[in-house]
This record gives sequence, C-alpha cells and structure tokens, in this order.
Amino acid sequence: MLTAVAAFSVAAALCGCGAPAPRLEGARQAGRAFEQALAGADYVRACALLAPQTRQQLEEDRHKPCAPALQGQELPQAGQVRGTEVYGRQALLRLLNDTLFLSQFTGGWKVVAAGCTPQGDQPYRCSLKGG
Repeated sequence: MLTAVAAFSVAAALCGCGAPAPRLEGARQAGRAFEQALAGADYVRACALLAPQTRQQLEEDRHKPCAPALQGQELPQAGQVRGTEVYGRQALLRLLNDTLFLSQFTGGWKVVAAGCTPQGDQPYRCSLKGG
C-alpha cells in the first residue's frame, strides 16, 4: 500500500492532468460518505466503503471484524473537502484535517487509505491502509 501511495504521489506530481467532472465528483462523494459514516459512528457503512485490501489488512492487524476494528482506529475528524485530484483509477481527496486515497472499483470508488499526512519529500504516512 505504501508503494501505491508513493506511486500515486509521483504520478500526481508528474502528470498535471485532470479528470472529467463526473469522476472527480464520484471520488469526492465516496470520500465524503466515508467521513460521514465515521462521524455518525456507522462503522458498518464505513467498512463497506473501504477497498477490499484495506478492509482485510485492518481486520488482520486488529484481529477482529472491520466495524469494531475501524471504531478503534481514532481517525481524525476530516472536515470539509479542500481538493480532489483524480489520475486514472486513483484519487486523492484533501480534507481540512485528513487526506484520503481512493481507487475506482467495479462497484465504485473505495477508500484505500485514510488518516494520511504528508511527510515532505517522502510518501504520505497513513494510519489506515491496505497491505
């Protein structure tokens, strides 16, 4: 997952390209839905918005099902969306207090990593990420 976050960061910096409005809005809506589920303590809904590998990694790391494992993550209260970037099937959603990475799957956009903070020239550090 760290490699995917690093690769996305490099692609975003080099590409400078955008995405059509429906794709941007789709990623934005998925990220907001995830954050709203967390804010409302609806961990079952939030888990449904996680990418399969992220959900699996969370459950393996915490040795419990997704919902109670996610509840114990202490992710930041993200706040309003400040920006969305979409490159191919990957998206970066910058919020007031958090950054999310998303991927587009057959069923829509899913959160790949959350609780992410920039580390200067290094890849983002994310408290919730897939393996």
